[in-house]
Amino acid sequence: MRVWVDCTAAAHPLVLRPIVEALERGGHEVAITTREYGQTTGILDRLGLTYEVVGRHAGAGTAAKGLAVARRSAALARWARPRRFDLGLAHGSVDIAVVGALLRVPTVQMQDYEHAGLQRKVSWRLARRVLVPDAIPLASLERAGASAAKVFRYPGLKEDYYLAGFEPSPAVLGELGLGALGIGADRSADDRVLVVVRPPPETSAYHAENPLYDGVLDRIAADPAAIAVLVPRTEGQRAAALSRGEPSIVVPERAIDAQSLIAYADLVVSAGGTMNREAVALGTPVYTIFSGELGAVDERLIAAGLLRPLGDAASIELRKRSGAPGVRTPRDPGLLVDAVLAACS
Repeated sequence: MRVWVDCTAAAHPLVLRPIVEALERGGHEVAITTREYGQTTGILDRLGLTYEVVGRHAGAGTAAKGLAVARRSAALARWARPRRFDLGLAHGSVDIAVVGALLRVPTVQMQDYEHAGLQRKVSWRLARRVLVPDAIPLASLERAGASAAKVFRYPGLKEDYYLAGFEPSPAVLGELGLGALGIGADRSADDRVLVVVRPPPETSAYHAENPLYDGVLDRIAADPAAIAVLVPRTEGQRAAALSRGEPSIVVPERAIDAQSLIAYADLVVSAGGTMNREAVALGTPVYTIFSGELGAVDERLIAAGLLRPLGDAASIELRKRSGAPGVRTPRDPGLLVDAVLAACS
């Protein structure tokens, strides 16, 4: 079987990699496409996944997004038509949904946030199968276009599946130059509080203004016992962070092993979803400063005390964590692979 996988954001290569590898082990032919956006291509490179770049992200404007989808979908249709794919797979790609419908290629969509508006409605309505965490109520899925007949609800977090078998590597600490600051693999041997910060998804349709973000950076920079690694989404965010000139805020030059960094960190503060949930999966304390409408997955994590909403940057507790790094509840990605293949049965 020929399978087309489209990765349109930095989290997607991580989420889809175990499924891609399992499909290839099963004798299926997999082709990956992506677009120029943030660190997506860098993460694909780091994971050793072969891909083709088609198009780029259009920015935050609705009209620009619509035009970009039309242009990229047209280019992808020309690319995909002669390849005669049997199945398409993505984590929220509108482009693969549109092209799949045009070329009569059945598509499978993964997603764990139900409030992203038109993007979700288009991709879910056109998909043959929709894979979501069981925290999301069926009524919410149906309102967004995913009928009960096409939904597969899996237990836990998507991060539990793609982090299964994950062993954190301290090499990322050296790559970031943290060793020179006394931060090494034995986190119990130093007194610095290592914080991972993820900025808001400013170009996403569900993004709202986020006054907390700058306050978080100010709070960390003011504490001599803290050091932050800021993992930007875009070059603009990277440049803005560097322009602060704070020696205690480290900004990577390229895509890094963020999962290992989170595993060794004392705290995560993120305005997005995936990094919050990676922290939960890895047992690292985490605050959310997400400014959009909370999804059911985050609501469940907050209710369980695993994710803390932050209302005031001054209230951040900067302290050393306890416990060894590692995945807390690994789950077999074979469950997701079977659900994907069921779309063709």
